Amino acid sequence: MKTVAEVVEVRIEEAGFIGRGEGVPYPRYGESVASALAAIEAARGAVEAGADCRDLLSLMPAGAARNVVDAALWDLDVKLGRASLPPAMETETAVTVGIDTPVAMHAAALALGPVPLVKVKVDGEAVADRVAAVRSALPAARMIVDANESWTLGTLRAALPALVEARIDLVEQPLPADADDALVGIDAPFAIAADESAHGIGDLDRLRGRYSHINIKLDKTGGLTAALALADAAERVGMGVMLGCMVASSLGIAPAIRLAGRASFVDLDGPWWLAADRTGGVRIEQGVLTPPVPGFWA
Repeated sequence: MKTVAEVVEVRIEEAGFIGRGEGVPYPRYGESVASALAAIEAARGAVEAGADCRDLLSLMPAGAARNVVDAALWDLDVKLGRASLPPAMETETAVTVGIDTPVAMHAAALALGPVPLVKVKVDGEAVADRVAAVRSALPAARMIVDANESWTLGTLRAALPALVEARIDLVEQPLPADADDALVGIDAPFAIAADESAHGIGDLDRLRGRYSHINIKLDKTGGLTAALALADAAERVGMGVMLGCMVASSLGIAPAIRLAGRASFVDLDGPWWLAADRTGGVRIEQGVLTPPVPGFWA
């Protein structure tokens, strides 16, 4: 069970203004707090010499370290009037029901109340029973089923009737990231999104014909700059966008909110899991995310 969210924060000051950013190093991609701090320190000189968000794309590899610096630069540039972003708007966000017994998952879903969008974490065991349990608790909600790479092709095929009966809207990363080719020819009446398989624009050609959507997370793309470009590229090739996050504070979520208008599915409930969030951050009530107070970020 996850009990701690380890994040990295960067502050960049200029002319009396401070830009802030937060990133979440993810061990699944070989990242740690130590490796992120080292990467940020390596880029410090270039940033202090005036490198901007575009320069970061060549200065740093995609990942949490670049995300945190990119976010701080965006925050600073907007506050200094050098850049602008779409406004942060109230948006529906998925709220998550974690893996448990069907009975416990039913109870957890009931406790959420009438949310508009729910995400159900399901590994390869008892898929039909778990999904049905959540659906019975939330008959009107749109539903994402997140397998986190845990299924086989056989699991997916066997679960298809139950997923259709439960009126699933999207299945997220059903197979391991190196098994994408097995999805060719799958005839599913719901969307299938690539998460661990989708990091940047270079992945799109490989993912087309296998997935209908990509899950954009700023800690994967390496910041809002790359995420905006990825959303543009996905639109050009006819792929939909899901917007996701790691377990993070509102500072890590604030930049992602600016992409919410581009996404068919928004999953930004990271701060919802925290015992305490940053003052002035987002609010999530009955599946609706309200942006931070003015001036919190950008």
